[in-house]
Amino acid sequence: MSRLGVPRIIAIANQKGGVGKTTTAINLAAALVEEGMRVLLVDLDPQGNASTGLGIEADDRDHTTYDLLVEEAELSEVIRQTDLEDLCIVPATVDLSSADIELFSNEKRSFLLHDALRQPAMAEYDWDYILIDCPPSLNLLTVNAMVAAHSVLIPLQSEFFALEGLSQLMLTIREVRHAANPQLRIEGVVLTMYDRRNNLSQQVEQDARDNLGDLVFRTKIPRNVRVSEAPSYAMPVLNYDPASLGAKAYRQLAGEIVANHQDIAAQ
Repeated sequence: MSRLGVPRIIAIANQKGGVGKTTTAINLAAALVEEGMRVLLVDLDPQGNASTGLGIEADDRDHTTYDLLVEEAELSEVIRQTDLEDLCIVPATVDLSSADIELFSNEKRSFLLHDALRQPAMAEYDWDYILIDCPPSLNLLTVNAMVAAHSVLIPLQSEFFALEGLSQLMLTIREVRHAANPQLRIEGVVLTMYDRRNNLSQQVEQDARDNLGDLVFRTKIPRNVRVSEAPSYAMPVLNYDPASLGAKAYRQLAGEIVANHQDIAAQ
């Protein structure tokens, strides 16, 4: 599949924890690489799970997203190569948890990631996609991601109360669009941990499609043990078990996203 030619920045966000946000960030990145794309994953979660899941050990994170935001480090200082040739990451550590407080007095506090990802050196890397794994909260870090991004991808767990809290996330997106990033759009909502044998999963899907319509991706990410096991081996499920249902689903999601962007580019 042909490359896009322009880097597309997608923030992966949901203030609820445990919805598969980091899992989606890691595996969507790997699936996009399989599509022939060059991908940068920015770990913006102080827990650093995306970094761990891609094999960057905690003791080996000398320069991180904290340095990128707070210390205004150069991209070349913070970007790390992963075991996948066309996938790099800016890792995170718990230091990032203090960024909200440290940046509060900075007049450009909401635009720091936006500016960092648009350094002149960015052109040297030739990324097709930049994915931002947001923390599970609507704090300054998440706002930075939305100001920097072209779109927001929302993982939605197929569980009771799944749609609760989504209105607050949508409101935050609207506020960022109004105040700082008028071009920001919703990339889509992807149902995660879906069990087609479970009536509740089917009901959540129906509710989501009734309320959000075409914003909900056709692809559903199944509840799959291989997806859960892969991070403990510090690799995406696409590499851990390429034939698993989880791996196939993330390939389908990547295909939907790339096809949508190619359609937009052709208009």
